Amino acid sequence: MADFAGRVVLLTGATGGFGAAAARYFSKAGASLVLSDLGADRLEALADELGGKAVALDGDVSDPAVSERLVEKAMSEYGRLDIAVNNAGIAHDMMPLPKTPVDVAKKIIDVDLLGVFYAMRAQLPVMEQRFRETGESGAIINVASVAGVVAAPMLSIYAAAKHGVVGMTKSAAIEYARRGVRVNALCPSFARTPMATDFLDKAGDNRDAAEASLVQAIPMRRLAEVDEVINGLIYLADPASSFVTGQTLQIDGGLSAS
Repeated sequence: MADFAGRVVLLTGATGGFGAAAARYFSKAGASLVLSDLGADRLEALADELGGKAVALDGDVSDPAVSERLVEKAMSEYGRLDIAVNNAGIAHDMMPLPKTPVDVAKKIIDVDLLGVFYAMRAQLPVMEQRFRETGESGAIINVASVAGVVAAPMLSIYAAAKHGVVGMTKSAAIEYARRGVRVNALCPSFARTPMATDFLDKAGDNRDAAEASLVQAIPMRRLAEVDEVINGLIYLADPASSFVTGQTLQIDGGLSAS
């Protein structure tokens, strides 16, 4: 287990599959956490589970004020921000591009792309300031998707947003390469998170066929387990990965290699 003792981690989408697993890992590894998601009850329950090393603030990342309040909470509670995991995101039902409703497209862009922009806009200055004052660097991990590096037929707007996250990640990484902040993107394929299992549940008696359709383009022919994705996230967040920035780490069973 990587050592995050004394580090402060800001984590959005904290009650989802990846988010909750990441929160538990960081907490066990000694970090203090600022957690955010929709749904105050679930968020507070997770914070309570983690004990005195976690505080929570519910909110929608498509509101830029939420990102500002999260950074302010990290500074007021702990006096620093070392790691930010911008994990909050939504998906849309599979459909051809012309069938995608305009309001759905706007919501995907607002949450999945602009939500990351608002987050980094608030996070980067405080991390740079700490680096200038103490020499301690920060790390930002934007949870994108393999749909941010390859085509995703029937998920065109989602893919567009995630491609945007990857482009923004690389650009910010270069901007801050000598300013004390590493910025990387985590790009998983389908994993056993609520987002995937909800899709499979909708298939009812055709669940096995639905899962087969999800994994048919993945050379390993299976879904990722949540812990497999979290291992990649921890690698990018680990201070020992100090020469890693501007990267997209695809945890996809070989999908992007084919």
